[in-house]
Amino acid sequence: MTSQQSERTAGHSRAAAATTLITGVRCYGEGEPVNLLLRDGVIAEIGAQVRDADAEVLAADGLIALPGFVDLHTHLREPGREDTETIATGSAAAALGGYTAVFAMANTDPVADNAVVVEHVWRRGREVGLVDVHPVGAVTVGLAGQKLAELGTMAASAAGVRMFSDDGHCVADPLVMRRALEYSKALDVVIAQHAEEPRLTVGAQAHEGERAARLGLAGWPAAAEEAIVARDCLLAQHLSARLHVCHVSTAGTADVLAWAKQRAGGAGISAEVTPHHLLLTDERLASYDPVNKVNPPLRASTDVARLRTALAEGVIDCVATDHAPHAPQDKDCEWAAARPGMLGLQTALSVVVHTMVRSGLLDWRGVARVMSERPAEIAGLPDQGRPIAVGEPANLVLVDPEATWTVRGAELASIAENTPYEGMDLPARVVCTVLRGRVTAHEGRIRP
Repeated sequence: MTSQQSERTAGHSRAAAATTLITGVRCYGEGEPVNLLLRDGVIAEIGAQVRDADAEVLAADGLIALPGFVDLHTHLREPGREDTETIATGSAAAALGGYTAVFAMANTDPVADNAVVVEHVWRRGREVGLVDVHPVGAVTVGLAGQKLAELGTMAASAAGVRMFSDDGHCVADPLVMRRALEYSKALDVVIAQHAEEPRLTVGAQAHEGERAARLGLAGWPAAAEEAIVARDCLLAQHLSARLHVCHVSTAGTADVLAWAKQRAGGAGISAEVTPHHLLLTDERLASYDPVNKVNPPLRASTDVARLRTALAEGVIDCVATDHAPHAPQDKDCEWAAARPGMLGLQTALSVVVHTMVRSGLLDWRGVARVMSERPAEIAGLPDQGRPIAVGEPANLVLVDPEATWTVRGAELASIAENTPYEGMDLPARVVCTVLRGRVTAHEGRIRP
């Protein structure tokens, strides 16, 4: 074992806690209530009669236990924009949202395109200790799309980078993308693409369609996303490399993914959808409120309907938040000058329940699949997204399926407040999050 591997492994045992007994919980919302005994960071016993007089007891009557959530797409803004979010505040938001692992995107300042920056992010995440923070390395130097970044050095660093993305920018040059996929295959890592043909989105402000035309906003055509996804699926399959498509937003992209997966049996191709693209449409743009500005933009209701079915069918593999905090001056301004992005970590589960569970498209096993199991599998995390079973890592979230809560940006853990769900009543509430047997969040409060 290398020194870097030893350092990475040491962090996993650090978070293990004393014995905890969770009582009266229903695993995956199925069957009769059971007790879960957590000891030394793993699930030690499961059963209705399990007891331990020395354990901390968490009463979970009426709650559902799921594997802790994994977010493949989070913006923690550190280093460089600590006025909008830090690894500490973002980790708190993640824990309160039921997450036990998050992937921090590379568009920081400086860009995470070298081992020094990714190791800083990784070590800071370990210091905070609320979730496992996995830095995403940039595909190209400075996110400029021209010269490949130090993929091998970042993969071999203490951070052990397993995913690379220029998110916020598309790797538009097909030759650069081919080279990135070739290197990723050799390193056994994933390239995550922000699919946007930049020559089709110059000046774009909203989904191209009737509503944008009526509002006088320059259109962002669906084809700009779909063309890049089709190109990259072909490249990835040609090279037998792994491609992950970020924040799918159009019905056409879902159709391209369905075709690509059928063509190659699904090997090597994965995709995510955000909660806001599952719920919100471009109808919200009528107010010109920049809180609704996001990249890719909110689409038409027909796109939203297709994204929901694609997620239920497995054409889209998982939900990722694209949590994007912004300072007030970057949102409280005219539409054209506003930065794109929305908060998402603390509202993700509730939006998924509202759009997918209440509609009957997913059950609670399905929620575990799209929010925990598949993202952990895509990222290659052996200790996340695991079954709730004896001997498995105790990374868990306890959910109240009957609760309703009102979203208030000022009450969220993030420094920023740019939530599109302000004042909305959303279903289901995260009651408790457990990272390797240690409670990190309980009843809306962080437990450091």
